[in-house]
Amino acid sequence: MITPLDIQNKEFSRVVRGYKEEEVDEFLDLLTLDLEKIITENATLKDQLAKTTRELEKYRESEGAVLKTLEAAKALMGDISVSAEKRAEILLKNAELDAQLIQREAKEAADRLSEENAQLRNRFVEFRGRFKALLESELERFDTLSNEIFSEYVQQTAVVSRETKVLVTQEHKAVYIDDGDLSKTKLNIK
Repeated sequence: MITPLDIQNKEFSRVVRGYKEEEVDEFLDLLTLDLEKIITENATLKDQLAKTTRELEKYRESEGAVLKTLEAAKALMGDISVSAEKRAEILLKNAELDAQLIQREAKEAADRLSEENAQLRNRFVEFRGRFKALLESELERFDTLSNEIFSEYVQQTAVVSRETKVLVTQEHKAVYIDDGDLSKTKLNIK
């Protein structure tokens, strides 16, 4: 490659009918300046090209990393989705099992309460029967005792009319008149 210095140092041979030396020198000076500009621009452009190439390589590497990251993210999202679906299925099955367990426990509790209710009802009926029998036996005993106690007193009954009864007791010195309307009138005797 010809450098600007080569152009400046170039000597041409002289011939009889040649070009004017000054015009040739001026033209060569212009060529030298233009070539220096072109060489400088070329060097600058080469530096820019190298820099751009390095950045492009960096971006290509980044692009590969980004693509790998995107693929990994897609795979991870797929795994997360599958995992979430499995977890949802497990949670749903657990909820169903819990519901069945609660239903079974509630049914057992209801059965147990029903059985306890029947037992309590039977115990109540049995208690009521025994209590009734006790009361009846106590009433019989009371009647027996009252008959024994009051048999010692002399009682006389006189019929005044069909509807009225008169009961005279010596102990209390009183006369009771029963006129049939469930009321008794007491008359004291002196």
